[in-house]
Amino acid sequence: MKKTFYKFTTIVCAVVMLNACNLDEVNPAAGDASLTAFTAWSGLEATCYSPLYSQLFSATDYLSVAETGTDMWLVKANGTSTKELFYYESLTTGTNATNKLFKQCYAMIASCNSVINEAKNLTDGSAADVKVLVAEAKCLRAYYYSVLVTQYGPVTLNLEDAGKVDLNPVRATEAVIYAQIIKDLKEATADLGVTPYGNNYARVTKKSALGLMARVYAQGAGLDLTEDGKSYWMRAKEVAEDLITNATANGAYLYPDVSDMWADANNRNNKEALFVAAGPQAGTSDAFSYATGTNRLYAYMCGNPGAMTEFWNANHKPSDKGYFYGRMNSSTYMPSKYLMDCFDPTWDKRWENSFTYGYSEWSMVQPAWVTYAAGTVTITQAMITKYSLNPTLLGKKFYPYADCNAVTRTYGGNQYPASVWPKGDHSGNVANLLHPKKVYVVDYPIAADDDRFSVVCSKTPLTAVQKLNYSYFIVNIDDLYDSNGLPWSVPFDQTSTSAGTNAYQAYPSLNKFNWSYDGVFNGSDLQVKYGDMFIMRMAEVYLIAAEAEQKLGNGAEAAKYLNVLRERSVRTGVVKTSVDLATATEDDIFNEYAREMCGEFNRWALLKRHKAFETRLPKYNTRAAQSFKAFNYYRPISQDFLTQISNKEAYGDNGYGTTASSGLK
Repeated sequence: MKKTFYKFTTIVCAVVMLNACNLDEVNPAAGDASLTAFTAWSGLEATCYSPLYSQLFSATDYLSVAETGTDMWLVKANGTSTKELFYYESLTTGTNATNKLFKQCYAMIASCNSVINEAKNLTDGSAADVKVLVAEAKCLRAYYYSVLVTQYGPVTLNLEDAGKVDLNPVRATEAVIYAQIIKDLKEATADLGVTPYGNNYARVTKKSALGLMARVYAQGAGLDLTEDGKSYWMRAKEVAEDLITNATANGAYLYPDVSDMWADANNRNNKEALFVAAGPQAGTSDAFSYATGTNRLYAYMCGNPGAMTEFWNANHKPSDKGYFYGRMNSSTYMPSKYLMDCFDPTWDKRWENSFTYGYSEWSMVQPAWVTYAAGTVTITQAMITKYSLNPTLLGKKFYPYADCNAVTRTYGGNQYPASVWPKGDHSGNVANLLHPKKVYVVDYPIAADDDRFSVVCSKTPLTAVQKLNYSYFIVNIDDLYDSNGLPWSVPFDQTSTSAGTNAYQAYPSLNKFNWSYDGVFNGSDLQVKYGDMFIMRMAEVYLIAAEAEQKLGNGAEAAKYLNVLRERSVRTGVVKTSVDLATATEDDIFNEYAREMCGEFNRWALLKRHKAFETRLPKYNTRAAQSFKAFNYYRPISQDFLTQISNKEAYGDNGYGTTASSGLK
């Protein structure tokens, strides 16, 4: 029997533990349970959060939709396995990521609709609780629709309960969809509090709705939409600036130091986060056992330094037993040369707080699993010859940078939080271990004589002679790209007499989704890290304010908001105001978004609203530029949806050639 487009999954399960979004609640409602009871109704409301961590912000599908096909990400070794979204090659209605995203959003919209529409029929529960949970459902519905309209354009606007079947759905205009999203967010803002319901930080609050409203206005502004005679750019400016001005009253916060934003201690209940996909936490609670979703995003966004096998002990290579980095064997997302060039690490701490650029060995002295000596690598003549290291390094060692503990937890398995060995201390005495804010963040620059590192990616191009001054192997980041700005598929250092090395795989690794603290690991599955994911954070509001001001012709005002983010990123010894911009151009906006938000699920939307694919892809992603067509401004409509409706040919697939019409006007 055909199913309606918004009923792709079972909406209410017999028992659903929602700790995957850190909502430690039980939903006892069966699929046919009445929604007149508050317990069943509120359980359904809690499921509206379910795909945030179980799929959208833990699987690679939505990440590839939201970030790739832009100026920032390329495929490692210029591969083809993910060409559909990275490069618009063979992208169609059956492409898994876009097919899944469409279905997931509509499934949750149906649940949100039921929560909102059935609230009036409740026979118990306090009016105050009902009011807040309805507001949450409106905020979530607005979020899911914002994803749909951004990615797919004019789709069907459905406000009916789950289970209402329409086999002949009709598209709504983008203007109508945006108006409904804004309506939901305004109503949610009015009824949500500053403190989350049940004091559970995984739930949306007033700041969540306001932040999303600013984002939605900015996205709709790309369509030249207006509201009450005001452009959406003006409304984006007003909402963003109001949230910045009244941050304290709305419970919003911007860390004064960007390193605190990414500190492991602040991953849970992060003060800068406006909206969170909260992961389960290993420990003593059996709630962990009911978690859904496995966050492997770091495994996809890391380089592959382990390909240079000589620098690693055979018994714990990064691609195998990566107790420190995580298992680095799924490398896919490689930062573009443009993204690398955006950073000036001489002043900007966002460089190391976004990318791990130095790689090292590790030990496990604390639990007595791997001795300090076993974590060292002796430099051989073969290594010196192959990697052109300084001959004086013969017989010297690369020492461990990190030491991983092994903490036994009842639920979630062993935890491997790492500490750092001090530079120059080869004692192996755990009493000397250091505990930085985040172990994957290594202050720039790494000292030339730091023997804790074996491979370092250099922002500054160094000659072969200059590299001899360093005690480790250096990969010039510029060398990672060919003359077209694309990744090498073969060693870039091969010659007629040498096969070269695997250095072309040792690119900087995005570390925003990699954490090392007690509670974030998944036992022996070293690809998984269960850290919280930030759907939106306060820094984006500053960027939206700057973006709107620049689009409205106020470059100097735009620069003021960018300068707040730049100044909090200045490293010690640099005068903060020395990095200030006097005015901001559109390129400044693009560049600051890249530095601040790389990897955070927003780049494709940014380029779309600025209609910038045609100008930026030829410069920074030449392979994507060759395949990009005008219809790629809209993602293909889900094949599963199209096969279930009766008016497939008229509804259209957004121009991808599988239906008689595109469905677009």
